[in-house]
Amino acid sequence: MSTRTAPGQALPEPPPVPTNGPPVSAPSPAPAVRKRKSRWKLWLALVLFLLLTGGGAAGWTWWKQRERPILVQTEKVARRNLTELIVATGKIQPVLKVVINPEVSGEIVELPVRDGQPVKKGDLLVRIKPDPYVASKNSAEASYRSSLAGVTLAKANLAKAQADFDRLKPLFEQQIASDSDYIAAKTALEVAQAQVESSGHQTDQAKASLARAEEDLAKTTIVAPIDGTVVSLKSERGERVVGTAMMAGTEIMTVADLGEMEARVDVGEVDIPLVQIGQKARLEVDSFRDRKFAGLVTEIANAAKAQGLGTQAEATKFEVRIRVQDKERFRPGMSVTAEVETRYRTNVIAVPIQSVTTRLPTNAVAGQPPGTKAPPKEEETDGLVDERRRPKEAVKPVEVIFTVADGRAVMKPVKRGISDDNHVEITEGLAEGDDVVSGGFKAINRELEHGKLVKLDDGKGPKAGN
Repeated sequence: MSTRTAPGQALPEPPPVPTNGPPVSAPSPAPAVRKRKSRWKLWLALVLFLLLTGGGAAGWTWWKQRERPILVQTEKVARRNLTELIVATGKIQPVLKVVINPEVSGEIVELPVRDGQPVKKGDLLVRIKPDPYVASKNSAEASYRSSLAGVTLAKANLAKAQADFDRLKPLFEQQIASDSDYIAAKTALEVAQAQVESSGHQTDQAKASLARAEEDLAKTTIVAPIDGTVVSLKSERGERVVGTAMMAGTEIMTVADLGEMEARVDVGEVDIPLVQIGQKARLEVDSFRDRKFAGLVTEIANAAKAQGLGTQAEATKFEVRIRVQDKERFRPGMSVTAEVETRYRTNVIAVPIQSVTTRLPTNAVAGQPPGTKAPPKEEETDGLVDERRRPKEAVKPVEVIFTVADGRAVMKPVKRGISDDNHVEITEGLAEGDDVVSGGFKAINRELEHGKLVKLDDGKGPKAGN
């Protein structure tokens, strides 16, 4: 039963809580208070999630965009002796080679040699059937004898005409002989003199025909022009061959002196100005893989020969002949690779050939390598523009080498000289003892720029440039 109090009357004290009984639970908070606390927790969790997400994204972006060092290898610049070589390929051929072609046509009746047989100068090689040429010789000889008889007859007629003229001339001067008789005698004398001259020319012509017939008959027998070996035999006994009088003729065989051989190689038009007569060469013949032969440049072609004309592989090359100084059993047509020593340098600054690369020149801004200059501005030229510079010329790359300083790559323009298989001469831009980047290939040719962060390869990590 509830108790009521009058206005102004104090509230009665609550009854004491028993100490031995079970605890009395406090009344639960209101639902509105619980909702406010849950909302604050959600907001706090969302803020923490956003902070963590943004920080992670920023960290990942920094991780990806951070400057990573490029792994490189370096080598000291030293002085070396360099020999520049030009490599060319070709065939081994004899220095002296004679192709046997008949000068007269006919049937081969004798062929006493075989392919690979050695012959001496003057030995019989081929005999062509001589019967038609013997007949031509006999006919020419008969014509010659007939012309000789004609000369004798003409001279006899001349002597008779001369006698008649000499007898009639004084009678004509004494006016005993008539004018017609004198003129007839004089004319007969002149005719006899012309006949003697004509018969002489006919005799010369007949003699020349006889000589030609005898020469044709002699050409039916072909002998060896040199001491050598039959390296190619293309005809057999009984075959008919065509002479070279009106056309190229039939190639019967080839005789060559295999004691003196040479390499005939093709050199490109870029390298041919460096080749000179008397330069030494090293020859590697495929048939003798374990040996290298000494050679000497003896001849350089003046005219070029185009290979692959009209195709994408078209190239202009010049034939260079290199005398082989070593004796060996070479055979014509063997493949050979020649290394011609064109230039030689002693005690020059040299770097590995892979250290030299190319880069486009940059302006005077951050990352500019030493030695480059920015192009002049238009106001520096007083507003004058050379019409010949329009349109702008394409910028050509320059040859550079990278060194390392304070963990950064330094790009230096250089000028190169000769080179061998491994090193290249540097004529300007480096000093002896400098450290130059010598690897890896990808770093030198693509990745390195002036000022890039680099790390020296100690040989324990991955290969430089990978």
